[in-house]
Amino acid sequence: MSHQDHHSHDHHDHIPKNERKIAIAAILTGGFMLAELVGGLLSGSLALIADAGHMLTDFASLMLAWFAFRLARRPADWKRTYGFDRFSVLAAFVNGLSLFLIAAWITWEAIERLTAPVEVLGGTMLVIAVLGLLVNIVAFLVLTRGEGDNLNVRAAALHVAGDLLGSIAAIVAAVVILVTGWTPIDPILSVLVALIILRSAWRVVRESAHILLEATPQGFDRREVATQLEALAGVHTVAHIHAWSVTQERPMVTMEVTPSKGADPQAVKARVKKHLRDSFHIDHATVEMNGNDRSTEKTGSNSGNSL
Repeated sequence: MSHQDHHSHDHHDHIPKNERKIAIAAILTGGFMLAELVGGLLSGSLALIADAGHMLTDFASLMLAWFAFRLARRPADWKRTYGFDRFSVLAAFVNGLSLFLIAAWITWEAIERLTAPVEVLGGTMLVIAVLGLLVNIVAFLVLTRGEGDNLNVRAAALHVAGDLLGSIAAIVAAVVILVTGWTPIDPILSVLVALIILRSAWRVVRESAHILLEATPQGFDRREVATQLEALAGVHTVAHIHAWSVTQERPMVTMEVTPSKGADPQAVKARVKKHLRDSFHIDHATVEMNGNDRSTEKTGSNSGNSL
């Protein structure tokens, strides 16, 4: 088996596990969504209706995330030499953006409810909200158990976390309405949940956009990389460093290395790749070896590291 095949095999080992997580969460979310919608309509609770609407988009988002993992299992071809892994990052980006739309809709509905209050059946609202909380806790535990670095799974977990917070807000609102009869608590808590969701949604959108724009992997500073590599035995200069990520788990880097005079280029290349793997967790590095012409002063080597 070649190194490339071995790398591809290792990378895709996590996909079936994450795919199962997403599928279970989607079934739980979609199954309860209808019950929550009916309960919200019967009780007149915006918190429940908003949470049901959120769960509807979550179901669509979870299905998108599931499809992304299914697609990522397909091998690379001559048109897509990196395969379909980047689709999972795109799914995370779309899911993050959808949370902004959900938050805007909840806020709009809350303002409408505050200006024109409606009757809310606290008892029905409380029962549905408690059941929704239990379903969301199970789905959230499924998504967050084990590996938690995958951006697509994190985006899906964030959607479920929003549902979980929505259920908690609905429970609190139902108790307040049952005890005091003060219905404005329902839209007020809905807006609070929307703001909490937005904060986390921004992080997912920012990280996925960072990858889609092919910016450097997290923790990768080309200046520090050049300094460390040029300190290795047999390395004269390092230039033209380009680093990006196919997905969060697949960082890539290319560079040009000029070996010291008399050094074995293949040994130097192996040393550079080992350092990138051990210090920066980059398994896929393309290192071009230049001739060992030492006419260029080492003090000026970093000037060629610009992207």
